[in-house]
Amino acid sequence: MPKNRIIKVQNIPITIVEADMDDYICITDMAAAKSEHSRAADVVRNWLRNRTTLEFLATWEEIYNPEFKVFESEHFKKQAGLLTFTPSVTEWVEKTGAIGLYVKKGRYGGTFAHKDIAFEFASAISPVFKLYLIKEFQRLKEKENDLKKIEWDAKRFLTKNNYLIQTDAVKNYLIPKYNFRENLQWLPYAEEADLLNVALFGFTAKAWRDANPELAKNSNIRDYSSINELTVLSNLETHNAQMIREGKTKEERFTVLKEIAEYQIRILSEAQSISKEIEETSSTQ
Repeated sequence: MPKNRIIKVQNIPITIVEADMDDYICITDMAAAKSEHSRAADVVRNWLRNRTTLEFLATWEEIYNPEFKVFESEHFKKQAGLLTFTPSVTEWVEKTGAIGLYVKKGRYGGTFAHKDIAFEFASAISPVFKLYLIKEFQRLKEKENDLKKIEWDAKRFLTKNNYLIQTDAVKNYLIPKYNFRENLQWLPYAEEADLLNVALFGFTAKAWRDANPELAKNSNIRDYSSINELTVLSNLETHNAQMIREGKTKEERFTVLKEIAEYQIRILSEAQSISKEIEETSSTQ
């Protein structure tokens, strides 16, 4: 269903319809700016019988409408100016296959024109009216863009929350049960990356892959890490590199890295909790 919106231009309500992914403006409403609404159809008809109007319409159709019948449009142009030439929008559309104009029947009906054409029609009514029309139309589009941004932000927020729920589930329920931090048989054979993984997460990359074969096809445990965990992981890499330069053994380094990981995760979690409480307090004041 087309989406109807109303704008007011010099106190005249004008309907805008979203059709075929674009905006069409009711020029029947706009005609009220030039005459009584009961004669709006005559205003549109007189505008359409003008040769300049027909040339503009034909050019627009040739640009945007590959099905437009150019030969039929020439027939209209040749009759322009004749007293007997009183074309209707319906006739123009049916004979040329035009898409820039259409007639809507019934309540809230009228003649609708693509915004490019509607602005041209506004020029025929009044240059001042056209300026106000453009201004109000732009105001509407800015408002709609703001709403779309809010909607996008809301979707991003929900997506982020869903991702965190998934992350929490993977890390809490789909991880190996073996306690790598206490049982250190793996340590002599561990790569440096696993030294960090166990210090921070509590298990090796292989253990996580074995426990999560489907997830492991396209991701790894770090893809399910929180911002806090990734921050700590970066810090651990720096500390580990320094200890390697100092010649410390894997056992020595693991003990230090585990202590650093536990301490920093606790500090960051507490800071995050305090920040959340402050935001909630501020929002209620």
